[in-house]
Amino acid sequence: MTFVQIIDFETDRIDEMKALADEMDSRFAGRENSPTRRLILRDRSRPGHYLGVIEFNSYEEAMRNSSDPETSKFAEQMAALCTRPPSFTDSDVVDLTDFT
Repeated sequence: MTFVQIIDFETDRIDEMKALADEMDSRFAGRENSPTRRLILRDRSRPGHYLGVIEFNSYEEAMRNSSDPETSKFAEQMAALCTRPPSFTDSDVVDLTDFT
């Protein structure tokens, strides 16, 4: 079952955050347990507020990714760019419909 982690965060350094995420993507390219998709959403009504939606093939793969020291290092670097600590929501995808 597809698994999604939603990261709720605030930053005034979104360009640095994107660069950090891109760096992580290149380091983890082709690695097992890597996310399959990343979506970053900007809240139009709250400047500096973002949601990261990170998709994995399964909960188990996400947990293996989370336990990787490189992932922990990324999380620390990400938190340093935030104006408040990020919060995380773990979710199983129960329905997905593409309207294309």
